[in-house]
Amino acid sequence: MNLNQLTFREAVQGDLDNIVLMLSDDKLGQKRERYTRPLLESYLNAFHSIEADPNNELIVACDREEVVGVLQLTMIPFLTYQGGWRASIEGVRTAMTHRGRGIGTLLIKRAIQRASDRGCHMIQLTTDKQRPEARRFYEKLGFEATHDGMKLHLLRK
Repeated sequence: MNLNQLTFREAVQGDLDNIVLMLSDDKLGQKRERYTRPLLESYLNAFHSIEADPNNELIVACDREEVVGVLQLTMIPFLTYQGGWRASIEGVRTAMTHRGRGIGTLLIKRAIQRASDRGCHMIQLTTDKQRPEARRFYEKLGFEATHDGMKLHLLRK
């Protein structure tokens, strides 16, 4: 695979199977995702919500026609920073067969450019403490661990 031939676009519904497979294809993803065929309806519902929201982008990296990477980019308006916008990155994954080739780096750079194009003053993400290699990856791209993030999981209805 030649990284110069890698293309980026917004995901379409036909990509969803590959996206969910990538999200579930690691130790942590296996605990929280369910890759089944057919896919759970909740994945399709979430995709349609993301697709309909102009402040959300589900970006895929493609090697020719094959989806080999994904991330979700969300632009969020805030009152802080004088009413500034910031972007949030979530669900960064590269296909198991394509890891270590620079696809993740190019995906993040694409997200940074998209956030900049939309006028965001900051881009943020979280990474699980069980993934120290992910933290090192983001630090190499210029991200700094300036805050402690906290989460509260809510019961699903």
